[in-house]
Amino acid sequence: MANPSIDPARFLHDHLAAASPDLLRTLLTTFIDALMSAEADAICGAQYGTSSPDRVNIRNGYRHRDFDTRAGTLDVAIPKLRQGSYFPDWLLERRKRAEAALTSVVATCYLLGVSTRRMDKLVESLGITRLSKSQVSVMARDLDEHVTSFRTRPLDQGPYTFVAADALVLKVREGGRVVNVHALLATGVNADGHREILGLQVTSAEDGAGWLAFFRDLTARGLSGVRLVTSDAHRGLVDAIGATLPGAAWQRCRTHYAANLMSATPKASWPWVKTLLHSVYDQPDTASVHAQYDRLVDTVAGKLPAVADHLEAARDDVLAFTGFPKEIWRQIWSNNPQERLNREIRRRTDVVGIFPDRHALIRLVGAVLAEQHDEWTEGRRYLGLDVLAKSRLTLITTDTKQDTDTNDLPALSA
Repeated sequence: MANPSIDPARFLHDHLAAASPDLLRTLLTTFIDALMSAEADAICGAQYGTSSPDRVNIRNGYRHRDFDTRAGTLDVAIPKLRQGSYFPDWLLERRKRAEAALTSVVATCYLLGVSTRRMDKLVESLGITRLSKSQVSVMARDLDEHVTSFRTRPLDQGPYTFVAADALVLKVREGGRVVNVHALLATGVNADGHREILGLQVTSAEDGAGWLAFFRDLTARGLSGVRLVTSDAHRGLVDAIGATLPGAAWQRCRTHYAANLMSATPKASWPWVKTLLHSVYDQPDTASVHAQYDRLVDTVAGKLPAVADHLEAARDDVLAFTGFPKEIWRQIWSNNPQERLNREIRRRTDVVGIFPDRHALIRLVGAVLAEQHDEWTEGRRYLGLDVLAKSRLTLITTDTKQDTDTNDLPALSA
């Protein structure tokens, strides 16, 4: 029988003093039981075991139920009522999609015999004490429907002024061996200033065909109004952007470019070259950025001509961010925001290690992305509406000579 009430101070003092190995599980069970008891008392109109003219119902024992948590499987005592029923929806609701997907993938690995000893520990760490094939099947079917609808939803919140694209390498079992596959991801900023997960596809290789099919799917679903795409310098990715998003500029990620430049620079010279490169991004306006880049190229040209050529070839791609308002340079000049999303995906996928098939990979990664998408939608705007409006303006320059020649033309009469 669960205790109807507790003295929090005394309870914590006693258990912390005992330093039980199951302290977290015991604390969690006791507080959950106490919360449910308090909620049942509120429904009854009076505290447990007391007489009151305001009482409208009577407690009638408990029914026990296993509750799976990260601390393990807890035995919670749900109060029963003489009339009607009480069910704590706030407590026993289904896990978040990503948690359920992780459980499903680990369970699938377990049932397929993949690293059995490791899967035993993983299942226990998730708080699951019993798993059956039917439970895994039902869980997977429900998740697959959510993930599929999320991945194929129409992109109708445009224009998506800024887009970022990247790929993750993950391991999958296929044909009796472990192979690397690439999860292609894209995020964008919609018309309301919020970030969105635009798409997810899994390909055997990160090549031009894979990226081209990926961006064609995005445009078919409604991706439009793109002014800038930020990514690394993968040739297939850059070509796919040009083929599917005409009019969109390409920003070469400054972090990836620094790594590329370092490989072309002698090790002894890299510290001062790196310092000069970072000084380019510290400038207050567009003119200063380009002037500092010129000084960087001139400085290295005498000692490191190959590095100067590398910088000159990448000038337009690395400095594409200068065509947009200064307030958002940090958000668009690198793929660092995308890398933070990648780290969250890695945190979940590292638990599995090797996926049993591509469907399991899409199920887990898709669920993580759907969960992140919901958080972005409910959070604050990533970019302000006024800045987005300025970013969508196109600066039209006119040639003075051309204007003069045009004015010399005789007027046409009707």
